Amino acid sequence: MPNPLWAAIGYAPPIERLAAEPTAVRPTIIPADGDAVYEMTADAVIVGSGAGGGVVAAELARAGRSVVVLESGPFVSEPEMPTDELTAYDRLFLDHGLTSTWDGAISILAGSVVGGGTTVNWMTSIPVQPSTRTESARDHGLDGIDGPEMADDLAVIERELGIQGPPNVPPKDAAILRGAASLGVEAAETRRNGVDCGNCGSCQFGCRRGSKQGGLRVHLAEAVRCGARIVPDARVDRAILARGSAVGVEAVLAGGRRLRVIAPQTIVAAGALRTPGILERSGIEHVVLGRHLHLHPVSVVAGFLPEPVDMWSGTTQAARSLAFLEPRRAGESGFVIESAPAHPGLIGLAFPWSSADGFASTMSEIRHVAPMIAISRDLGSGSVRATRAGGTRIDYRVAPTEVATLRRGLVEMARIGRAAGAERLVALGTPAAWHPNAPDGGGGVSDRTEAGRSFEAYVERLASFDFGPNRGMVFSAHQMGTARMGESSAEHPCDERGHVRTGDGRVVRGLYVADASLFPTAIGVNPMITVMLLARRVARTALAEA
Repeated sequence: MPNPLWAAIGYAPPIERLAAEPTAVRPTIIPADGDAVYEMTADAVIVGSGAGGGVVAAELARAGRSVVVLESGPFVSEPEMPTDELTAYDRLFLDHGLTSTWDGAISILAGSVVGGGTTVNWMTSIPVQPSTRTESARDHGLDGIDGPEMADDLAVIERELGIQGPPNVPPKDAAILRGAASLGVEAAETRRNGVDCGNCGSCQFGCRRGSKQGGLRVHLAEAVRCGARIVPDARVDRAILARGSAVGVEAVLAGGRRLRVIAPQTIVAAGALRTPGILERSGIEHVVLGRHLHLHPVSVVAGFLPEPVDMWSGTTQAARSLAFLEPRRAGESGFVIESAPAHPGLIGLAFPWSSADGFASTMSEIRHVAPMIAISRDLGSGSVRATRAGGTRIDYRVAPTEVATLRRGLVEMARIGRAAGAERLVALGTPAAWHPNAPDGGGGVSDRTEAGRSFEAYVERLASFDFGPNRGMVFSAHQMGTARMGESSAEHPCDERGHVRTGDGRVVRGLYVADASLFPTAIGVNPMITVMLLARRVARTALAEA
């Protein structure tokens, strides 16, 4: 039964036709009955099926290795992908979409389904910038990261994923391009990994059409065609270590049955929030493991345009600006501005409000909202730690550097929105909106709307907004850095090729990491492509050492 409020706000959930050809990915089903540990053997076991795990699985299976992929999330086939927000967050995201830092200050979105983030992301495909590669090579000793090997890998990934420009530029994205152009700010259409896109606007719900060239369509599909086995709903507790080598993993299936996979090579690709805990429970003791968590903190501005834009329709992200990515001076961080698709549940949770009438008034105009996000390249960092109960504690406080970046992001997005013709601006999480034509006393999004105040006065407020814990709205869709790779055994839990190190600098034979945990710094752009590049590097190493 459809939500009765949808009609009142002019929202209709997307309904996309199904894929003509099903993906090759099929799960391996393990009998749930029996008390005995179920045992499998393989040449390599991969923990996690996201951007990194999928690439390693494809490369190893293509080379003739027997591969088992364990995914803690479920397998959801393309025809079964949800068409509504509540079901999508419940079935496809880590902790049902409710992951956050321990104090609740930062909401965190991370995929937890076969395909990982490649199943639920917005398909934005931006390679790591040359300056970041140079920094990683210089400061962390990553040989070749800024050379031809990386360039060759990028060409392969772009070809495999069919990366290209958007099939259309929806009104919410056109507003960014228009506003930026009028201000002389660089902006461009976003390249993405979609083929024959139906423009349904529901990328974050998974792709029923099969247009998204993520794991289900590319790397996991190739791995399965080459004989790999994918086991969903398998939560890995630890890697099994014996005499300085990894010899497999132990996991628990959804029904409680235990699973053991025996393999001479173990590649952990469970994501920056889960990989450190698996390594800790495996007996890896390294003082830096779990530290240097980067979240790419995000701030949001929503512009209300005169005409309806239906932000939930069309290409999810078709516009971005890299104009502010490079810092202006030492000690500053940069940020990327991107369009932000949203459906009513998510945007409704994010809008500030001070009365029921004001909130209802705002939601009645939601068809006119064109949101933008500023993704900051955080110089500060946090940590993740495994808890005794088997969970993860995420600690992260927005550093002063990032507070300044988040504020500047609000200011620049507000300027772009106004230049694009927005009649009202709302910086999500802030107590006031800019609405020069509002009647005295405010109304609309907030009773504290700055009625009639100048735009520059509003910008001044944004430039000093308090982003302290649980004051300003901050969220994260990118997590990285908790098992970072580099030359120094004291500063990097993984070496330059993804081998896991112990606290005394010894390499654990046959144990690798292949996900965003490896990033030695925040990279400042959407991480999928960079994860895949590093995963190819790790896969080559594993094959050479098989």
